[in-house]
Amino acid sequence: MSIGIIGAGNIGSAFARALARNGISATIANSRGPETLAELTAELAPHIMAGTIEEAAGADIVLIAVPWSKLPAALSGLPDWAGRIVIDANNAIEAPLFKPAELGGRLSSEIVAGLVPGARLVKAFNHLLANLVSADPKAEGGNRVLFYSGDDQQAKAEVGALITRLGFAGIDLGPLATGGSLTQFPGGPLPAINFVKFG
Repeated sequence: MSIGIIGAGNIGSAFARALARNGISATIANSRGPETLAELTAELAPHIMAGTIEEAAGADIVLIAVPWSKLPAALSGLPDWAGRIVIDANNAIEAPLFKPAELGGRLSSEIVAGLVPGARLVKAFNHLLANLVSADPKAEGGNRVLFYSGDDQQAKAEVGALITRLGFAGIDLGPLATGGSLTQFPGGPLPAINFVKFG
């Protein structure tokens, strides 16, 4: 199963590091072009390769972590997602001001879903600080918790299996309407808390 990453900021890079640590290959892309990712791919060789957004978007599972205001431009003009899995790791907030985006009463994942027509969307990897995504998930004698949610059971099962392969304790929070609101940042109660599961 191929993996793509759109966005090479804190979360995208942390996800790439977690994959590389576990010997899993992926293609990572940003808006500035593959050549700007030479330092990151040198660090994570041979598992992580740089590519175009189109190449990353063609993978079976695609994690998207892009500054909120740049999401529409980053995802515009791509072919229909044709049932492929999108991991929504985005938060509706941006440095340096960290002012919440205006969502018009919708969940951020609903907005992201509208930008990836035909995809099966799973919300995950947005609620942990980047350094905890890339760090060894074995912690305090247990495993660091990673929440995920979505409306497609098979897509969630595949993302859950990847989360387990990375060493996290995956916890399914149910459909997007439930889990997406619990892990949404800002607003949800679960982001930026480092939960550990024992046993």
